[in-house]
Amino acid sequence: MSLSFSERILFEDNHLLLVNKLASELVQGDKTGDECLLDQARAYLKWKYNKPGEAFVGLVHRIDRPVSGVLLLAKTSKALSRLTIQLKNHDWQKVYLAAVKNAPPKTADSLTHFLAKNEKQNKSYVVKADTKNAKEARLSYKLREKSDQYFLLEVILYTGRHHQIRAQLAAIGCPIKGDLKYGFKRSNPDGSISLHAWKVTFTHPVSKEEITVTAPPPAGQPWQFFNTL
Repeated sequence: MSLSFSERILFEDNHLLLVNKLASELVQGDKTGDECLLDQARAYLKWKYNKPGEAFVGLVHRIDRPVSGVLLLAKTSKALSRLTIQLKNHDWQKVYLAAVKNAPPKTADSLTHFLAKNEKQNKSYVVKADTKNAKEARLSYKLREKSDQYFLLEVILYTGRHHQIRAQLAAIGCPIKGDLKYGFKRSNPDGSISLHAWKVTFTHPVSKEEITVTAPPPAGQPWQFFNTL
């Protein structure tokens, strides 16, 4: 059993498992055949609890492969169904950190755009509201800090659209560091982008307590340039 997975567990009880996803780590298996976080979680639970069969792991939400941060998994079907309803009703608060090269137009702002996904390109575009299949995307951001090279934005997500933060920040002239797809000039060495799912607040599906879980950003650039992290 890989120790690195267990070291990345942020919270665990009988119903939930929250893990700090690595940048460039696949959440769910795909055609690449690369090991995914879900498989690691199943192996961890089978090992920890000495389960004879396959352990149940429910995927409540997703994080893009190049993005790091807190991922919430359900250990029971009851927890999965209740958390899915919460997410659908926008009852969670999800806070991200994004490192960008350009200063945002304002130090704090709320953004509303309409996004349309291009399936072939796996990319979302800002479009007019009456565009076919356009979906409203809302977030707010504030400037937390500035280093010599980058600006650190704290982003609160209100809707969960495809590549939403990436597309909306690019639309205001602030593509995320390493995000070639949305206009940043150079990639990060490991293929990641400097976007981190930092904090999630939700209601526990069984105890009904409010829970906030925070995931430390990755070591190295650009995160070590910021004093507030």
